[in-house]
Amino acid sequence: MMEKTAKIFVAGHRGLVGSAISRQLRSHGYERLLERNHAELDLTCQQAVDAFFQLEQPEYVFLAAAKVGGILANNSYPADFIYQNLMMETNVIQAAHRSGVKKLLFLGSSCIYPRLCPQPIREECLMTGPLEPTNEPYAMAKLAGISLCNAYRRQYGCNFISVMPTNLYGPGDNFDLDNSHVLPALLRKFHEAKVNYQASVTIWGSGAPRREFLFVDDLAEACVFLMQHYNEAGIVNIGRGQDLTIAELAAMLADTVGYKGELVYDRTKPDGTPQKLLDVRKINALGWQAKTDLGQGLAKTYAWFVDNY
Repeated sequence: MMEKTAKIFVAGHRGLVGSAISRQLRSHGYERLLERNHAELDLTCQQAVDAFFQLEQPEYVFLAAAKVGGILANNSYPADFIYQNLMMETNVIQAAHRSGVKKLLFLGSSCIYPRLCPQPIREECLMTGPLEPTNEPYAMAKLAGISLCNAYRRQYGCNFISVMPTNLYGPGDNFDLDNSHVLPALLRKFHEAKVNYQASVTIWGSGAPRREFLFVDDLAEACVFLMQHYNEAGIVNIGRGQDLTIAELAAMLADTVGYKGELVYDRTKPDGTPQKLLDVRKINALGWQAKTDLGQGLAKTYAWFVDNY
């Protein structure tokens, strides 16, 4: 169990996931949080990371820092995605070992499972088939991070665990139309179409792929729960165990925003993986399950967007 007085490093605390983990930790009474933005600590620089760990001596680490994005961003910047993610996770995991961190939680992603996994996706499916081509560099980096955690556990006995969250959304998301994921990108498109009285909104792909979405505060709660209760080598899926089509998601988002125009699907654009639904029986058996209904989560996310954008 993490002591309330423990020093906890939340890597990536300004991002969608890291900020939610920091909120969750503070709500549980953890106040000694170590948080550094990119200007204060460049996680791709090994010397800087080593110096930080030597100076601060964190006892627990949530490795939520990552370069992330949707299909367009992954296709446009493949070298950046694999290099930056490899450097961040390698530097932090190695420094955590060297400084004697008690426990580290590494965040993978459900998009690194093979493209055509049996649904719902079990943890055992990892690395059993070809990856989705549109995000292969990012996936390879995340696979390396999971392998690093397992290797340090096996060779040095480090208590490093890895989790596999499904698609995330919520307050603090990236709503950039060129670099964001499908849900925040659509939410912004619908909002701008509403305020600009646009007759239609164009959506990439056919609308047929199925996706699962988890409210980011639920993920943060799950991460803190696993940091307290899970100490094994195997990965753990984190999700709601329910999915829907992109077309169904678009209709829900349009309703949430209040957009009444036409939804047009551009079938010349890639769909990505046909379906991505996680099997969450393992984490449910450990005693955790998601709380936030998708409709409620979308409403909270849109309210945050209006207030902050």
